[in-house]
Amino acid sequence: MYRSVARLVNADPGEIALAQNATVAWQWAFYALGFKSGDRILTTTAEYAANYLSYLQIAKRTGAVIDVVLDDADGRLDPQVLEMMIDDRVRLIAITWVPTNGGLVNPAAEVGRTANAYGVPYLLDACQAVGQLPVDVAALGCDMLAATGRKFLRGPRGTGFLYMNRAPAERTEPAMIDMCGATSAGGNRYTLPTDARRFETWESNYAARLGLGAAIEEALAIGIPRIERRVKALATTLRALLDEVPGVTVRDLGPDPAAIVTFTLDRMDAASVAARPADRGINVSVSSPSSTPIDSERRHLPDLVRASPQPVPDCVFPKWSVGHGETGLLRGVGTAGLGMSRRFT
Repeated sequence: MYRSVARLVNADPGEIALAQNATVAWQWAFYALGFKSGDRILTTTAEYAANYLSYLQIAKRTGAVIDVVLDDADGRLDPQVLEMMIDDRVRLIAITWVPTNGGLVNPAAEVGRTANAYGVPYLLDACQAVGQLPVDVAALGCDMLAATGRKFLRGPRGTGFLYMNRAPAERTEPAMIDMCGATSAGGNRYTLPTDARRFETWESNYAARLGLGAAIEEALAIGIPRIERRVKALATTLRALLDEVPGVTVRDLGPDPAAIVTFTLDRMDAASVAARPADRGINVSVSSPSSTPIDSERRHLPDLVRASPQPVPDCVFPKWSVGHGETGLLRGVGTAGLGMSRRFT
């Protein structure tokens, strides 16, 4: 599994730690950094709620400061603003690459270039990106990257991983250790592995890990660039169809959005909208404002319907239709203004 993950992100197997999920992997990296009063954490408006809660906790414990980088005109983190915010108190740059509430793609590689130029540690949440976008940690310039297996990799729940560049991994003490990530050296001493596995704990779900490895190998065999083209094409088509429906507002930001489509329908709450296609075997979900608190507050977002097109050939997801007698997301949404008869594959 380590070799598979390493191939996926262009890393060395020793720079990979396997985790129960992306949040745990992210927390392993974040809580190991060590913060003091006045340290600054630079993040994005699209930051995931679990990450932001961790910032708040560290700020409360230590007196560290959270600073949110402003967006550009397209809604992406503005790299020029980021660079202007750098000073000697910046302890960490931590952003979400693709948020959970839409197709926005933040300029992760540009952020990496700035972080590297100023010697600031860079933690990238790639939970929604891995599996649908090519990931090259060297090109991204990130010191740490966390991801899950269950989203666009289509692996099992209960799987995730942390990438940590070997140099910081060798000098970073995990916030917690056990007999997997450390070895008793007698007396009052212990030793840590020299690689990222120092973050791991003893107990793990080996079956799920094997499933993660199989999912990664399948994705690599198909080709991540091919998957990216497919899911982006599906998402683009879906957005175009939704734009034609009276009362529907597509909420995605950015000039080249990823394959997460979020929208609202006038006079119908997101849960009711999501229930319609679910009755017909199409899985969509609801993204609540609490999942991306900064962005949701600034844009005054309600609950959103989220659709994530997948490239699996025999899946009904890429075969949405609104023709008579066929399963269709748009037909399933409701009866108001949804009399369309277009099919896409």
